[in-house]
Order: sequence, then C-alpha cells, then structure tokens
Amino acid sequence: MADTGLDKGTKMKAETFLPDDYRPAEDEPFMNERQLEWFRRELLEQRSELLSDSKSTIAGLQDGTRNIPDVADRASEETDRALELRIRDRQRKLVAKIDAALRRIDEGEFGYCAATGEPISLKRLVARPTTTLSLEAQERHERREKVHRDD
Repeated sequence: MADTGLDKGTKMKAETFLPDDYRPAEDEPFMNERQLEWFRRELLEQRSELLSDSKSTIAGLQDGTRNIPDVADRASEETDRALELRIRDRQRKLVAKIDAALRRIDEGEFGYCAATGEPISLKRLVARPTTTLSLEAQERHERREKVHRDD
C-alpha cells in the first residue's frame, strides 16, 4: 500500500470555488458546500484579525511600561490598559467561539440550532456566524435567563 503522506483520519478535500461576490442565499440548498466554505473563510478571516490585534496589544503592553510622574496621567493610562485587557479578554472568548463554529462546520453541524435541531436563518448566521441558537431559541433562552435573574 502506497503512503499518501496523510495521517490516518485526515481527509483530503478539494477547495470549493467561490466567486468574489458570492453571498449565501435563501434560494440555494441550506448549508451546501459553497455556503459552508463561505462561512469557513469568514470565520478564519475574523479569527486571523482577532489574533493579530491581540499580538499588537501584547507588544503595546510590554513596550508601555514607563514611569509617569503625574498621578492623573498614570491613573488614566492604567484605566486605558484595564479597558484594553477587557476588550482582549472578550476577543479571546470570541476566538474560542470561532474555533467551535469551525469544528461544527467540519462535523456537519454548522447552521443548525443546538436546542431544536432546526436550521438557523442565513440572515442570523451571516450577522453572527458563531451563533448556536435560532432566533426563537435565543429569545426563549434570554427570557428564562431574565426570569432567573429577577429572583
């Protein structure tokens, strides 16, 4: 048996061609190869931008340790750093959601509601490709969350 150079379990997949102006549309089969490839590319681009931003933040924080004699200026800089770190923490969580969405694409589960198994609308997926719930399921979840918060 010839060695193909691929690890066991690794599938070789031909790249799906997408025109530059392609956008997922309601009039095509739901989660066909082109739609899945479009979402994969969108998620990978988003992930790349987030990781690039976080690298620049780390570099900025490392370079930004300077002695500022004025108390007000120092407090302002510390507030800016704290805000920057909070933003990066949110972005770190978003990268984890992007990774999960990419796994769902690979596993054939992308685009379907985790609560109901029904397709999530393309409009919702385009606006928020990391979503796991349909709009209706998300609204039910938020209502339940609000009721428990009010207790």
